[in-house]
Amino acid sequence: MRVLFVDDNALNRRVVGEMLRAGQADMAEAPDGATGLRMVDENDYDVILMDLRMPGMDGLTAIRHIRARGDAKGQAPIIVITADDGPGLKADCIAAGADDLVLKPVSMVALFNAIGALTDRDRPAAAVA
Repeated sequence: MRVLFVDDNALNRRVVGEMLRAGQADMAEAPDGATGLRMVDENDYDVILMDLRMPGMDGLTAIRHIRARGDAKGQAPIIVITADDGPGLKADCIAAGADDLVLKPVSMVALFNAIGALTDRDRPAAAVA
């Protein structure tokens, strides 16, 4: 599984990267929204993890750009990873095009549950004999 994690904090990227590697996933990382968009242009990802608060382009704006693509890359599952926990936050993320939200500090269980729920949703159901 190829995962892109867009977060301006190098320590957050390192911690999540260790979790993903432990789960046998490959993680690419971007330090800001604009770099994340370029990486989506250049590569295919199974899941995109997006921080909200970054310099330059924030996460919600980056998500809107990804969803506006109109191609398969624009349909990749997007999970917001944030320390924010205000009222209406999840609704704002979903309205921007995110599929789910995981709060920081990120737990491995919460991260893999969110990824699993989204990637299982896109797999065809097995035929019942």
